[in-house]
Amino acid sequence: MCDEGETADRADAVRTESQKMKSRAGETALDGSARSIIVLIVVGMLVGVLSGTFGIGGGTMIVPALVWLGLSQRNAAATSMLAIVPTSISGVISYATGGHVDWLAAALLFCGMFIGGQIGSWLLSRLPELVLRWIFVAFLVFVVINQVSFVPSRDHQIVMTVVTGIGLALLGVVIGTLAGLLGIGGGALAVPSLSMLFGASDLVARGTSLLAMFPNSITTSAANLKRRLAHVKTALIIGVTAAVTAPLGTWIAGEVSPRVGAIMFACYLCVLLVRSVFVAVKATRAARAARG
Repeated sequence: MCDEGETADRADAVRTESQKMKSRAGETALDGSARSIIVLIVVGMLVGVLSGTFGIGGGTMIVPALVWLGLSQRNAAATSMLAIVPTSISGVISYATGGHVDWLAAALLFCGMFIGGQIGSWLLSRLPELVLRWIFVAFLVFVVINQVSFVPSRDHQIVMTVVTGIGLALLGVVIGTLAGLLGIGGGALAVPSLSMLFGASDLVARGTSLLAMFPNSITTSAANLKRRLAHVKTALIIGVTAAVTAPLGTWIAGEVSPRVGAIMFACYLCVLLVRSVFVAVKATRAARAARG
């Protein structure tokens, strides 16, 4: 009986400490200190360049940065999705100016992403924190493999048929679910998929991806805000800053070859992958220790 009581007390202590850490986490990211604001601005600047260069929302960078600042994986994912709204607007304008957006394909993608985004947001509020971390790791591995194994063309266009339209909508459901679950815009999956499965050039894939993720980030963020998962102030600082630097990334994308662009993206994701694995392993060990 004594052992059982001690075990229960220890479990209660772990839960209490976890709740305190989550409370401090929210304060850390939103305390208004010069350090946190500078970090958020720097993250926003880098995210904008990455968004414009690779056609992504930047969640693959925003989420780890917010976790490092102290937010939980769950809150970081929701805040990241909200920050993607202004980021994607800026990127779309830059790509559309150059004629590198397939408007119909983006509309079909969004139809699927809208459904998937609601599914992802629902899962985000229910899946354990540790599961979210490992899903993020698996996602990064998948995208890295895609980037190093396939080189898109620069002059191909999407040939629209009924089958293509259905395929784009189904792809959107998958992307939307992952986007809502992981706090990413979905571009890291949409860009290689549009090139490999539907024949889009690298620039068209990026511009179309950004256009599709814009309305999806709004609808998914609305669901996250309803569940009180996102930190608005943090998202605005990152998103507005990223919107300013996104055109620079678009210019870089047009200057490098498709192969170089794919290698650059893969290298960036590998850095994130190493760190994400480290964090996930650390969290796994902590969870096992708490149970023991």
